[in-house]
Amino acid sequence: MKHNKPVYQRTLKNSISCVGVGIHSGKQASIVIHPAEENNGISFLRKDVPQGRGVIPAAWYSVTETRLSTILGNKYGTTVGTVEHLLAALRACGVDNAQIEIDGPEVPVMDGSAGPFVDLIKQTGTIDQKALRWAIWIKEPIEVRDGDKFAVIMPYDRTRITVEIDFSDLGVKPQRRSIELQDDSFRRDIAYARTFGFKSQIESLKKKGLARGGSLSNAVLVDQGKIVNKEGLRFQDEFVRHKILDCLGDMALVGLPVFGHYIAYKPGHALNVALIQRMFSQRSSWAYLPVDKIDQQLVEESGTESVMERVQGRASVH
Repeated sequence: MKHNKPVYQRTLKNSISCVGVGIHSGKQASIVIHPAEENNGISFLRKDVPQGRGVIPAAWYSVTETRLSTILGNKYGTTVGTVEHLLAALRACGVDNAQIEIDGPEVPVMDGSAGPFVDLIKQTGTIDQKALRWAIWIKEPIEVRDGDKFAVIMPYDRTRITVEIDFSDLGVKPQRRSIELQDDSFRRDIAYARTFGFKSQIESLKKKGLARGGSLSNAVLVDQGKIVNKEGLRFQDEFVRHKILDCLGDMALVGLPVFGHYIAYKPGHALNVALIQRMFSQRSSWAYLPVDKIDQQLVEESGTESVMERVQGRASVH
């Protein structure tokens, strides 16, 4: 196994803050993201609830709801919603430790992407800490399936995400994209892809208490295959890029970087979280190692298309 220079945990140089509306609650909230000590990980602190009841770890075991967004909660019933865009930004920018103070029930949606969070993190910068950064290294495939949807994470020597979506019944043709998380690829290709919704579903969502804060300034609206937003799309395949963003945000709930190739067909938050749960129940399929001890030699790849076809063709989930 190749030994590289030690890789240390990182936190923010300074606190950063922003204010905005929650896309589902419609309620305004402000957040302040503070540096945190090494080995603390990422956590939320609700400032608008009684003292001692507001801390919520940004972890897979904190998930309470996955309907259209990821909601986390603690044993006191305190929750924080739509965490995925912010968590994706922190993970992609290499922030291991931070405390996110928030004075409302939902993270501000900002412009519907992770871009504003990435910009804030880049502006203040990050610093090395004294503790080594650890990661999860996938050794064997881990898979979950829900009808025709599936998610699998395969052995790979870095972090790669491949997603295919299909909203043909709502006027959006299938899209596929793959990205490897390195250097500035997330900021360039994924961070600014916005969340999206369909006009035919809006009234139904609002009756369920969802999408109350949604608008053309924080989401892409599709009406029978046509884009309602005057400015159009930021990318021709903006929808699948945003799904990759969501996948990374949900995978950040692992609490560590994951070295593997995440491949998903028609993913959603529930499927992403189910894969994490399967991963932790399938302990022999991964190793827990300092990043500099992970073998960086190239693994043998099957190619994205052949892997997709092989997984889709499996008869059952193991």
